Amino acid sequence: MTETLIKMRSLCRFYEMGDQIVKALDSVDLNFNRNEYVSIMGPSGSGKSTLMNIIGCLDTPSSGSYELNGQRVSEMDDDELARIRNSEIGFVFQTFNLLPRLNCLRNVELPLIYAGVNAEERYDRALAALDRVGLGDRVNHKPSELSGGQIQRVAIARALINNPSLILADEPTGNLDTSTSKDIMSIFSELSDAGNTIILITHEEEIAKYTRRSISLRDGTIERDTQ
Repeated sequence: MTETLIKMRSLCRFYEMGDQIVKALDSVDLNFNRNEYVSIMGPSGSGKSTLMNIIGCLDTPSSGSYELNGQRVSEMDDDELARIRNSEIGFVFQTFNLLPRLNCLRNVELPLIYAGVNAEERYDRALAALDRVGLGDRVNHKPSELSGGQIQRVAIARALINNPSLILADEPTGNLDTSTSKDIMSIFSELSDAGNTIILITHEEEIAKYTRRSISLRDGTIERDTQ
């Protein structure tokens, strides 16, 4: 039986720009099922970044509802949203967002520090996550000592560390060459095959082809949703 992880109904996000109201998202209805592998595409201004920010609990809708894993996220305050981000969502960003002074292991451990996990368990879980992305032999290296692809692998390991309900990847290959991009996408495919739910934001058709479902946005509405 298919289990719904995300449910959005009549989701709107409006911004005031002087005397004008910009409709970044306009009455969006979407479901994402557990274990889905989805790409969200669209030109600049289509609303894909706004949708990503709402899915990732970095922003809240102007109206409509958003439920994540049975929790009514659209009605939560900032503290509750922060808790959801740390416990339910693993983020992978185009710019990696690693701390340059920390080695790989310490970077991957960070979400567990915020969650109050003890040092021994943090070490074991971070090591296992780095092993999972093929970097078990790089735990003591700092980001400056790694290639771009290896840095993104560390970021993916960090995203996995809390066993999140959802991995949200924003242009994860945007700063990588074609060959390295293929390596990173193969990791996402492996994670999807292992049962992880992945939503990937991209402007590249070639990257979207790796996913099993593709959603295209235009002018704040869903233009296409194909599987």
